[in-house]
Amino acid sequence: MPSVLDRITEVLVSRFGVEPEEVTEDTTMRDLDLDSLALVEFALVAGGEFNIQIDDEEVGAESSVKDLISLIDSKSAVL
Repeated sequence: MPSVLDRITEVLVSRFGVEPEEVTEDTTMRDLDLDSLALVEFALVAGGEFNIQIDDEEVGAESSVKDLISLIDSKSAVL
């Protein structure tokens, strides 16, 4: 089973054209040049990927991939 990092990377690569090598735990959404509309879309797509609700205000330009992993893990644990 792919890790949360692998699945986030896949979403970023397939939906936003990010190069896989650009994605590390310390990468922020700003580093990937995702604008506010892309961040809203990411929240929706990632929420669907992980079968959780991610509100768009939970994903900001300064959110790192590590922050997103923690967010997803905490929301998944509630299920």
